[in-house]
Amino acid sequence: MMRRRADWRVEDLAAGLAVSKRTVMRDLARLRDRGFDISSMSGPGGGVHLEPTSVMVTSHLAGDEVVALILSVAISQATPYMPFAAGAERALAKIQAALPRRRVEELQRFMQRVLVGEPAPRSAHRDAHRIHKDLVSRFEEAFTTNRMLGFGYTDRDGATTQRRVEPHGLLLRAPLWYIISWDPEKEAARLFRADRIAKPRVLEATFAPRPHDLVVGVCPDGLPAGWPASA
Repeated sequence: MMRRRADWRVEDLAAGLAVSKRTVMRDLARLRDRGFDISSMSGPGGGVHLEPTSVMVTSHLAGDEVVALILSVAISQATPYMPFAAGAERALAKIQAALPRRRVEELQRFMQRVLVGEPAPRSAHRDAHRIHKDLVSRFEEAFTTNRMLGFGYTDRDGATTQRRVEPHGLLLRAPLWYIISWDPEKEAARLFRADRIAKPRVLEATFAPRPHDLVVGVCPDGLPAGWPASA
């Protein structure tokens, strides 16, 4: 309905769909979350407006899917001579061009918190372990909703501790990845290697993002400046 006509009153959408105004408002919020550029208009009736250009690609891609594509292309760019990498970059450019400005700005802020470094040295491959099956989903939830992440951690010397941290970023050093975090108990920045994390859980406590304080400069070996390599 909004593709056929950009401007609508909420009452008219509700009547045309035989649903309540509350349902319409909920569905509009979901469309915004998927990247549609829908603005509210003042005046009687609670009008809404759909920006026509925002339906080119975003009707088929959710926000996390766009992030996944951006991250995948970033990884391919960091890998020399990756087949089809140039085509992936061109496709991503078209997707970004079709996104509303608000969504592009959100993604840019998000990607400032994701670093792709040099591949990990082969010596690091030898002691790599299988990543806990729940870590990816738990990390994504905590990272995107700014909630604390709790887990058990085994360092390279075999010592195991319980951690409760703010997940502020992600560092990829293929095939390893690390959580860039702030440890409030130690009042210090910390890197945690994903395959050394056990029983991850998203906590209720929230935190304020501070990517510019943490996700800064990258050393020649691919680690952010000032971060402990022993993590």
